[in-house]
Amino acid sequence: MIARRRQVALALTALLAAGAACQAQDHEPPERPGRPAPSADGSRGFTLVASGDVLPHSSIIDRARFDAGGTGYDFRPMLSGVEPVVSRADLALCHMETVYGADGDYTGYPAFKAPPEVAAGLAATGYDGCSTASNHSLDDGAQGIGRTLDALDRQGVRHAGSARTEAEARTVTVLRAGAAKVAHLAYTYDTNGYPLPPGQPWAVNLIDEGKILADARAARQAGADVVVVSVHWGTEWQDAPDDRQLALARSLTAARTGGRPDIDLILGTHAHVPQAYEKVNGTWVVYGMGDQVAGEMFNHEGAQDPRGNQSTLGRFTFVAPVKPGGRWEVKKAEFIPQLFDVDAGRVLNLNEVIAAGAELTGVRDRIREVVLSRGAAKDGLTMGQ
Repeated sequence: MIARRRQVALALTALLAAGAACQAQDHEPPERPGRPAPSADGSRGFTLVASGDVLPHSSIIDRARFDAGGTGYDFRPMLSGVEPVVSRADLALCHMETVYGADGDYTGYPAFKAPPEVAAGLAATGYDGCSTASNHSLDDGAQGIGRTLDALDRQGVRHAGSARTEAEARTVTVLRAGAAKVAHLAYTYDTNGYPLPPGQPWAVNLIDEGKILADARAARQAGADVVVVSVHWGTEWQDAPDDRQLALARSLTAARTGGRPDIDLILGTHAHVPQAYEKVNGTWVVYGMGDQVAGEMFNHEGAQDPRGNQSTLGRFTFVAPVKPGGRWEVKKAEFIPQLFDVDAGRVLNLNEVIAAGAELTGVRDRIREVVLSRGAAKDGLTMGQ
């Protein structure tokens, strides 16, 4: 174990050195270091990168304080290992699972309140938007939602899934990706038993098939070329998607208006472990991306489970329709295996660290096996770099 940790650290060091009433708001992602200039054929397509749960346990918060030199919190080094992949995408989406605290009142499990500096780390890494609907969205009530969305706004990171006002809840989050307008919708299965704030039934989007489809159709009517739905769902610690995930994926991807699918991509979070990618009814579904950032994870048996620090980045290359009004198709689907090294406090692109000499091929191969377990390879899913 010590030898493996040393190899990871050396590899990391080398890498670091090298509804119809809904409204739509467009957003042009700010230029960020590493993001490529539009290509000559940029009007014909774009790349979308998505990643799993950002779950700052107390150890993660402590690490960010250490990385800031003991004053404040700096989450940029923690995410720097995937910055090249994230920042080069035309559009990058994360999942911000927890809310933010204030004035040093920061906590980990079970009721999370992370430092708002997380938002600065996400922005510096190249994320344009994040889903914010999760079972931890109400860990600090409405004020937690407010602080979180305020912090993301200050960093220019868009958000979907929770809201400060009813008007915001009724507004479709639309981001620009090349010539395309991409709507981002987000929903969660539950809020850990915390009730929605009094008079604010719109504060967090809960999974409801009818609402999801109504929102997707409203987004399309508001001008979205591509509709992406993030869902916080599934059974924790289960590699395989559960029956509810499979059923909802089938029904959502089957929905069409005028012959065109209402939803173009589904991104799943929550299970703590990587789950399969699958093309369902012609639409890519990621059942679970796993935890991108988390402390040591313990499963339902109370055992430390390394799968809780394994995840994937999904990367989807869309091309514009030949005829106006047609579907933007995914011409290339990829996954990139990741590991959060709890000793180094860093997110690792496993392909990069393995190339640098770290003995992590077994972890990468396990992730690949799970991701491809429902036959996605036959539909063209490949492991990217």
